[in-house]
Amino acid sequence: YNHMTIALAISGLVAIGTFMLGTTTNAAGKLALTPFGQAVWLSPLKWVVMLAPLAFTLVLSFRWEKMGMGALLGTFYAFSAAMGLSLSSVFVIYKLGSIAQVFFITAASFGALSLFGYTTKKDLSSMGKFMLMGLFGLIIAGIVNIFMKAPALQFAINVLGVMIFAGLTAWDTQRLKEEYDVVAGDATLVQKWSLMGALTLYLDFINMFQFLLSLIGNRNE
Repeated sequence: YNHMTIALAISGLVAIGTFMLGTTTNAAGKLALTPFGQAVWLSPLKWVVMLAPLAFTLVLSFRWEKMGMGALLGTFYAFSAAMGLSLSSVFVIYKLGSIAQVFFITAASFGALSLFGYTTKKDLSSMGKFMLMGLFGLIIAGIVNIFMKAPALQFAINVLGVMIFAGLTAWDTQRLKEEYDVVAGDATLVQKWSLMGALTLYLDFINMFQFLLSLIGNRNE
């Protein structure tokens, strides 16, 4: 949770910093993009910004056991910075008050769900597997809607996205709690495992936040 909180703080600071560097107020008092903002959000560079977090996630997922703890920690925090850069566009699209509101709703929901997953005696593994299947379906639906651009389908994707990552938050918490006993005897492995656990929970939080923001966030005019 410490690693996750630090990563969220890094992402937030990078996102806000990028927004401040990328926007300005024009003569009409409306938001306008600076050359930096145009490069990050409108030029072909935007694809690098969008895909960089995925590249970091793949490196962490497939290389974490072979990486030293210092390199793993640096890669994780570099990932959180890349995610912040990718998320910076939400400050252009949505009102600041709405972003703050959705963030606190997400934080409260995540805390309650994680606490439930940690304390419940019920085995959530079957629910977790069902949520993972739903996640693959959600990804396919999202790709299809890139071309269809159907508002009704997007609304359904947002609702399902919130439900799926809410369920994954509870399941991942329980799973990480149970897996601790397996790695507890190796101090180095515990450190690496805790960092990968932080990555899992971070992704649950960020995705739930994004789907909630798409669902109930107030957009700028």
